[in-house]
Amino acid sequence: MTDYAARRTMMVDAQVRPSDVTKFPIIEAMLSTPRELFVPQERQEAAYLGENVPLGGARVLLEPRTFAKMLDAVDVQPEDLVLDLGAAQGYSAAVLARMAAAVVAVEEDTELSADSQQVLSDLGADNVILHEGKLAEGAPEHGPYDVVIIEGAVEHLPEAITDQLKEGGRIVALFAEGHLGVVRVGYKIDGRVNWRFSFNAGAPVVPGFERHAAFTL
Repeated sequence: MTDYAARRTMMVDAQVRPSDVTKFPIIEAMLSTPRELFVPQERQEAAYLGENVPLGGARVLLEPRTFAKMLDAVDVQPEDLVLDLGAAQGYSAAVLARMAAAVVAVEEDTELSADSQQVLSDLGADNVILHEGKLAEGAPEHGPYDVVIIEGAVEHLPEAITDQLKEGGRIVALFAEGHLGVVRVGYKIDGRVNWRFSFNAGAPVVPGFERHAAFTL
């Protein structure tokens, strides 16, 4: 039988801590959340590898290093309301639930999210609201949000998403720019989001965040 607890510890010690992620809430949440429960059964042996785990189609579970560094960059606090876009089978929401006051996890692929409610309930993540809908539309009825995190790359970030961010709130996104993407963290100040470089990473573009094709005659 696979010792997944030992793999979680190895993941944190070999992938997360060496990436300068040392905040206790992130370490504790990732050590306590069984990542293997949030991937297809045939992918469970790959759940703790240092790479994105395919979930079907163009969707992936972000590699541990990327996800941990995004959490570190956006500095989730215990009183925060978090919008988690592209929650897939719920791993990110489960981790965030241990760090924030509440999480609104948005997913539009019902096949991906079919078992999320039961798994999250079994883990005691009662502060997660699962919201079915277009990722690019967010969940304005539950906002505004202190933190927004997007579980995949973006080419275009709709205003509908940044509009749901509170004044003084933070958003973290992986912008697809060439072969290697750029993770930036944004701060909403005076109604506008100001972006800062955080680190480089790669992932497929999530649905609804593709670059709009230019119109030509």
